Amino acid sequence: MGHKSDIEIAQETKLQDIREIAKKIGISEDDIELYGKYKAKVDYNILKKKGKDGKLILTTAINPTPAGEGKTTTTIGVADAIASLGKSTIMALREPSLGPVFGIKGGASGGGYAQVVPMEDINLHFTGDFHAITSAVNLLAAMIDNHIYQGNELNIDVRSITWHRAVDMNDRQLRNIVCGLGGKVQGVPREDSFDITVASEVMAVFCLANDISDLKERLGNIVIGYTYDLKPVTARDLKANGAMAVLLKDALKPNLVQSLEGTPAFVHGGPFANIAHGCNSVIATKMARHFCDYVVTEAGFGADLGAEKFMDIKCRLADLKPDAVIIVATVKALKYNGGVKKEDLSKENLDALKKGIPNLIKHIENIKDVFGLNCVVAINKFVTDSEDEIDLIKNECKKLGVNVALSEVWEKGAKGGTELANEVLRLCDEEDDFRFSYDLNDSIKEKIEAVATKIYGADGVEFLPKANKEIEKLESLGYGNLPICIAKNQYSLTDDPTKLGRPTGFNITVRDITLSAGAGFIVALTGSVMKMPGLPKNPAAFNIDVDENGVIKGLF
Repeated sequence: MGHKSDIEIAQETKLQDIREIAKKIGISEDDIELYGKYKAKVDYNILKKKGKDGKLILTTAINPTPAGEGKTTTTIGVADAIASLGKSTIMALREPSLGPVFGIKGGASGGGYAQVVPMEDINLHFTGDFHAITSAVNLLAAMIDNHIYQGNELNIDVRSITWHRAVDMNDRQLRNIVCGLGGKVQGVPREDSFDITVASEVMAVFCLANDISDLKERLGNIVIGYTYDLKPVTARDLKANGAMAVLLKDALKPNLVQSLEGTPAFVHGGPFANIAHGCNSVIATKMARHFCDYVVTEAGFGADLGAEKFMDIKCRLADLKPDAVIIVATVKALKYNGGVKKEDLSKENLDALKKGIPNLIKHIENIKDVFGLNCVVAINKFVTDSEDEIDLIKNECKKLGVNVALSEVWEKGAKGGTELANEVLRLCDEEDDFRFSYDLNDSIKEKIEAVATKIYGADGVEFLPKANKEIEKLESLGYGNLPICIAKNQYSLTDDPTKLGRPTGFNITVRDITLSAGAGFIVALTGSVMKMPGLPKNPAAFNIDVDENGVIKGLF
């Protein structure tokens, strides 16, 4: 008999009324808005009341592979396991984007017996947050083009507009478009492009805002382009930020759901980690800490992307600090990093594993030596993993003074995560020496070089002429002291996705720099990372369907 699919497991679980989940953590019915029986939005104003100050546990991973690492599954499973040990626990996760759901990656609500539910809702429209964010992006776009059409009082140079429209779907056709065609009354013709919603600056602003006033302020700071005399034009200049904030007012309230085992979960916001900053909202993280003793959260992709941005951007801007870090790895993924083809990953291969382990070692060194934090390696266990392979990983990690815990949460739920939970709880009480990987007062180039050399292991950075010009402009406009968000592929520590393991002797090439003044960071674009993904030849959408009773099938 084959395994049940994630959706079958989720649909067979009897969920608790969300009001009960809220009550469990001390949130009254007056402070929640119900979206049906199993989802609720929580009023952010309760953050003003006195609360707890829970310890923060970050889950990250090695560089992802087609074999899958199970980072979200581990995050959910370890939160369930900590809760099963009698500790008050909440998890804070990102909302999935419709792009990957119908594309190549699938959903993002965990798997097996470690899932957040209702998984169909979470992976689809949920409470409408992403639609609200998309609307806010497109309202600003409409107001920019209308301003130009109505006489362009602000003197915006049409060729310098940096604001893109958005849609939450993988649609390569929209990467480069020409709009405003059809004669005088149809607008001003120009080139434009769409970003996927999760890569838009509004998503980043939404996830980094502390409250509605901060949101409005940040939206106002968004730079949409430049005037003919190179002055930045903001959303505030266009009087758009108030209306944008109105569209986001309800979305800004964190969404409360539950795991299969009834552990409360805030699922809120969802920037991609390869092109954006890869963390759930600051409000949801703070809300979780406000109501429990242990918060388990995650940051997207490998520690070179999500964890670095979590520390250098989110923790810095929100005044947070992780108390422990979990680095998720699988035997299969490490063998893949050691050069084994996907179809051969189930066979024992200690040589390939030895070659792949340096990828894990680099991520451990980054967490311990660069950021000064304590970590544990979670091996997401598969049936095909041999004892010798697991021992090899344990011995290599031991050399760095890091413990390894097996995670079997996919198969066993909380029971499969007890060993990991105990190690995490131990680390939360250890001393650490948290620091960032660069100083904000460093120049833009120095900050990018710090991440590239310290985190990726590069020899240096090559800046292409376009990037140099942008850096000069941004520093002269006074934006030089912002943190950096590096857009890089997720598969490799380098900017070349084919270089697996732990490459050495490489440079990172920065081809362009863009400003996210509202979010409060500068984006450095490397390699061929695009802000609008495309669909694969056989998208996941082929297998997704709904029956006459409204039951969804094929969603993983």
